[in-house]
Amino acid sequence: MKKAFSLIELLIVILIIGVVYTLSVGSFEKVKDESKKLTLQNLKEYLQDLPHEKSAEILCLDDCSMCKILVDGKKIRELDDFLDKSVKSYRYDFSYGMVELDKVDDVCFSYEIDKKGVGQQVLVEFKNKFYDYSTYLTPVSIYSSLQEARDAKEQLVQEVLR
Repeated sequence: MKKAFSLIELLIVILIIGVVYTLSVGSFEKVKDESKKLTLQNLKEYLQDLPHEKSAEILCLDDCSMCKILVDGKKIRELDDFLDKSVKSYRYDFSYGMVELDKVDDVCFSYEIDKKGVGQQVLVEFKNKFYDYSTYLTPVSIYSSLQEARDAKEQLVQEVLR
């Protein structure tokens, strides 16, 4: 008499493997989705990581309720409720301090990274936080006030002048 598994036993093993596989793949997708959640804090790194030949850009029009991610001028992703019309952009000027940038036409907000990974040197205000995109090699710095951001810029200027 030969010893072997019955058809029922094999089907049960296959069913158990299928359930374990389904549960594990679902867990990995949740982790993957959460890591892709785009915020102002990780926007710079996100755009730098996109494969592009010319530029990677986020462009928010009108009241900033809808934003688009563009790679080399082609839309690859849309973002709902990423920002709102309260967003403001500043640049640091050695003589004048922080200067608010005017919104041009229908553009509520935009930020662009070129082919070398260098982005615009701006400070973005949103929901009482100030995100500093002006450094090239470091992650985005976050400040709690415009004064704190200005002081950090002036301190950096003083270090460079030494």
